[in-house]
Amino acid sequence: MREQFRKFAPAFGALVVSLALAPVAGAQCGGLAVPHVHPSSGAALSVAPHLLRAGLVNVGDDDNGASIVGFWHVKFVVGSGASAQTIDAGYSQWHADGTEIMNSGGRAPVTSNFCLGVWKKVGYQEYRLNHLAAAWDPTPATNAPNGTLMGPAQIQEDVSLSPDGNHFSGTFTIDQYLENGNLVAHVAGNITGTRITVNTPHSSIF
Repeated sequence: MREQFRKFAPAFGALVVSLALAPVAGAQCGGLAVPHVHPSSGAALSVAPHLLRAGLVNVGDDDNGASIVGFWHVKFVVGSGASAQTIDAGYSQWHADGTEIMNSGGRAPVTSNFCLGVWKKVGYQEYRLNHLAAAWDPTPATNAPNGTLMGPAQIQEDVSLSPDGNHFSGTFTIDQYLENGNLVAHVAGNITGTRITVNTPHSSIF
């Protein structure tokens, strides 16, 4: 499976194919694969407690509950049962200020394997993430030897935190747009997260 990931990662995973018949593909934090296209043309500290009390900062703590804030090993899965396939995995940090960052294990660093998001608490230990990235097609072209910008990719997640605060699970969607705003790919599936602590040993990313 990892050989297949390496095969598809440079083209960003080929997630435009049907999920029912799809081979292993890569979600990755930069977007989805589409055919090669050329894009169209001291005071701050005194304020912080007030912001927290006003609910303007996502501190991530539920009353008498756990917090989403922290470091997570995440996996993105499409399908179910025997057809379930992990299309991406990596490391994600959810910050107390309502921002998030992910290091995608399914994408090569040369195409940028870090991407950013924002999150909000929407219920008791329930959270919504909106994650945006600039997706590139790394295929060299005559006038673009380093590849071309495809457009924005949007990853959205709705997750629930476990009572002990060490796991979360939920759903995700990934939509890939071109610079002109056209939607060219969509995929949906399930995401899981396992909290990483100072005592967590290393393990396989996928």
